[in-house]
Amino acid sequence: MATYKDSGVDIDAGDRAVELMKASIARASRPEVMGGIGGFAGLFDASALKEMKQPLLATSTDGVGTKTEIARAMGKYDTIGEDLVAMVVDDLVVCGAEPLFMTDYIAVGKVIPERISDIVAGIARGCQKAGTALVGGETAEHPGLLAEDEFDIAGAATGAVDADKQLGAHRVKAGDLIIAMPASGFHANGYSLIRHILSSQKLDLSKTYEGFSQSLGEILLTPTEIYSLDCLALIKAQGEKLRTFSHITGGGLADNTARVIPAGLTAKYDRSTWALPAATKFLADVASVPQEDMERTWNCGIGMSAVVDPAIGDLVIRSLAARGMSAWIAGVVEPSGDKDAARSYLVSDYKG
Repeated sequence: MATYKDSGVDIDAGDRAVELMKASIARASRPEVMGGIGGFAGLFDASALKEMKQPLLATSTDGVGTKTEIARAMGKYDTIGEDLVAMVVDDLVVCGAEPLFMTDYIAVGKVIPERISDIVAGIARGCQKAGTALVGGETAEHPGLLAEDEFDIAGAATGAVDADKQLGAHRVKAGDLIIAMPASGFHANGYSLIRHILSSQKLDLSKTYEGFSQSLGEILLTPTEIYSLDCLALIKAQGEKLRTFSHITGGGLADNTARVIPAGLTAKYDRSTWALPAATKFLADVASVPQEDMERTWNCGIGMSAVVDPAIGDLVIRSLAARGMSAWIAGVVEPSGDKDAARSYLVSDYKG
């Protein structure tokens, strides 16, 4: 006799995981959410969109890449979900969209209810920080394809923005300032390079290296900063003078900023306005990572950039400070001399 459990899939464990995650999911809600967990689809009341002249739906899908391997190696699963939310919702807010709801997908080699609950708790906590509802998800057990302790996560979110309030390159002008918001760490990009360094330099995740107060593993698991509510507050307060944002993910500062700069203009960052984060410098130094490669792989200390009218630069910095977000003027938009291309680059040396 062959049973589903014999094949490696434990339905009872899956049901137990659902029970454990219910409380977390309940905290990650909004008034527009209809029904509860357990349905075949999540429902969201979109009637508020009728207040918009031309509502545009925005969607984003992402994962956290090989940062999951650090979580697995550390046996710590309660923060990786925040990374997932950040990578998705902070892409949405770049165009001015408010992230409304999110779903997740978790693939595991073996369902361990407490581990699944920890992952989902992190996702729910991230949704709370973003003001986004977690309306559904899927946990898939893949025996034989993934080892029992292996897992991967992905998520998708939907947001909305009125067409005439959409942010983007079409708003950016020469003379605009680039306001930088600090990264909380490596976020969830460049972990293949990090893991290569860990292996090649024989670094110990459990060790607290000189100059740090946390173990290397704890530093690498620092959750990605969630900027969406800070960005939405700026949009609401500053209107047309807030041009756009750039979420600094894979590709680094220059490549991501160039995505929101129109042809004929260039974004110039001044490295002397901020210091390279200690953990970034540590890994770059220990493995002799070239600066160009480092800056195209890691965020190097800036997680989100806002492009703004120069008249509101100081106001934006003060507004973010009042919300607990440190920020500074890190650069400027200038004519590029190339009417057919947009680009971004960094000058000077890092502070300190």
